[in-house]
Amino acid sequence: MTSTFDTRGKALIAASVAGALAFYLLRSADPMPLALIILKGTGVGMLALLALLYGPGRSGAMLAGVMALGALGDMVIEFDTVAGAAAFLIGHLLAVALYLGFRRDRLTTSQMMLALVILVAVPLAGWSLPADRASAAMVLVYALALGLMAAAAWTSRFSRYSVGIGAVLFVLSDLLIFAEGGPLADSALPHLLIWPLYYIGQLMICLGVLSVLRLGSVR
Repeated sequence: MTSTFDTRGKALIAASVAGALAFYLLRSADPMPLALIILKGTGVGMLALLALLYGPGRSGAMLAGVMALGALGDMVIEFDTVAGAAAFLIGHLLAVALYLGFRRDRLTTSQMMLALVILVAVPLAGWSLPADRASAAMVLVYALALGLMAAAAWTSRFSRYSVGIGAVLFVLSDLLIFAEGGPLADSALPHLLIWPLYYIGQLMICLGVLSVLRLGSVR
């Protein structure tokens, strides 16, 4: 996928990966220093810049918006969980609009069934995982948008091996966040996996969409 980019584009991708990796290695417990919060935003922030510079037309601008909202959510969530989640939710809805613009003309039975499973299972899991039941309704609203985003990505004409799987990785990352406040509260898995799953998912989504938009064809 990176072969469709020139030297500047490849440098932005490398800077994105470096920023995300540096944050993963340097992150600290709350309260997180401002410098680390800014570093946290550089991973997906560089992807937003990549989409802005290399994404043609309205679809490229929409992708840049999705990534920018993700980077904003990455940083804002360290100050205010609800505001950060709101940025991600808006990003999911924008992604849904992007993917629906590239709907597949036909879906196989298995493709349709998997999309339906995503639509049902993600909100259900989001609602059931938090131990704090007072927050379950808010998590459900967010998980509905998350599930819709992943289902729309999976049923779009973008490659399932990049955009579809990337969206699923994003979902898994968020489900681990919900589980961290519930059944996995005493597990090290959320701390180890949330960021890699999220960032790799965003990277796959961004590069997958851009590679298709830049080639002018959708598979």
